[in-house]
Amino acid sequence: MKDLVTLHVNGDTHQVAVPTHWTLLESLRYSVGLTGSKQGCDKGDCGACTVWLNGIPTLSCITPVYEAVDKQVTTVEGLAGMRTGPGVPHPLQDAFDVCGAAQCGFCTPGILMSAAALLEENAAPSRDEIKDALSGNLCRCTGYTKILDAVEMAARTLRGEEVAA
Repeated sequence: MKDLVTLHVNGDTHQVAVPTHWTLLESLRYSVGLTGSKQGCDKGDCGACTVWLNGIPTLSCITPVYEAVDKQVTTVEGLAGMRTGPGVPHPLQDAFDVCGAAQCGFCTPGILMSAAALLEENAAPSRDEIKDALSGNLCRCTGYTKILDAVEMAARTLRGEEVAA
C-alpha cells in the first residue's frame, strides 16, 4: 500500500507515492532520487543518513516519512550554494577537500550536515563543541582529526577570516 506525500526538499517540492512504512531516508533515496544521504545502519547509530528537518539535524533512517510532511528537508545535495550561491560548494565541502577529511566518503554527507548545523548556530565553536556536535556520526576510515580540522577551517572561512590552504 502506498500513500501520496508532498516533501519540500532543498527548496523544491516533490509529490511522491511511497509505501506507508517507509522512512524519510528511503523516500529521499528511492522516490525523490537524492542518494547523497547514505543508508548505513538503519538503526540511528551511525549518522550517515543525517538531514535537516526545519534546520535541525535528523536521522532520516529512523524518521517516518510522514514526519517530514509540511517541513523543510535539507540534504547534503542542498548544502552546496546554501551560503555561497547556486552550484558553489559550501565552505565545509571545500574544507573537507583541502584537509583530506573524507576517506571513503560514506559518512561524509551526515558529518557535513551535522557540522553545518553547528556552524549555523555557533560561528566560532571550540574543538570540544565540534566533537559534541559530531558525536552521533561514525567514521570508520579516519581518526577524526582531519574532520575536526576541516570544521574549524570552514568556521574561519564563514567568519571571513583568512584561511591558509
